[in-house]
Amino acid sequence: MKVLLAISRAIDAVSAFVGKAAAWLVLVAVLISAGNAVIRKTFDISSNAWLELQWYLYGTVFLLAAAYTLQKNEHVRIDFVSNMLSKRARDWVDLFGYIFFLLPFTILIVYLSFPWFIRSFLSGEFSANAGGLLLWPAKIMVVLGFSLLTAQGISEIIKRWAVIRGDIDDPNEEKDIPPMVQEMLVDVDLDLGKESKS
Repeated sequence: MKVLLAISRAIDAVSAFVGKAAAWLVLVAVLISAGNAVIRKTFDISSNAWLELQWYLYGTVFLLAAAYTLQKNEHVRIDFVSNMLSKRARDWVDLFGYIFFLLPFTILIVYLSFPWFIRSFLSGEFSANAGGLLLWPAKIMVVLGFSLLTAQGISEIIKRWAVIRGDIDDPNEEKDIPPMVQEMLVDVDLDLGKESKS
């Protein structure tokens, strides 16, 4: 299990690095968007290439940050249902979901998107829009993003299994309630305790 946990930590480190780096692309996309708008309004000049570059950047952010988002347990969940389950049942649901839903989907997307990217790359495919960009850089982001998400899914399976076995503490448990809210709850408990004594 130690070897698997070491692999999980390595995957987590890569996901965190890529996710944090990709977050900076939001700033780049906003600057390009603002510059494009100013030039269009001021000089009445527009370019499909600048618009497509914005789309590429936003798409890249979502694709490359998905693995980091999974690592941080920030994907959308149905908390109403999961909160009715015990901690152990939630762990088993997560494990089942990662194995039977997440991994088959991400592996399928990687399998299908790789030839799609290769065809685009070899043909030098361009956007159909006038003045558009090459398409393969956007298509390779699909391959990379889902490859990272697959790897992070494997990391989450390793960690969830280790939590179920009792080998490690749940890395997501302290994230369920933000530290600031935890402090507020402690303060409320202390205040309520004082009131009940008086």
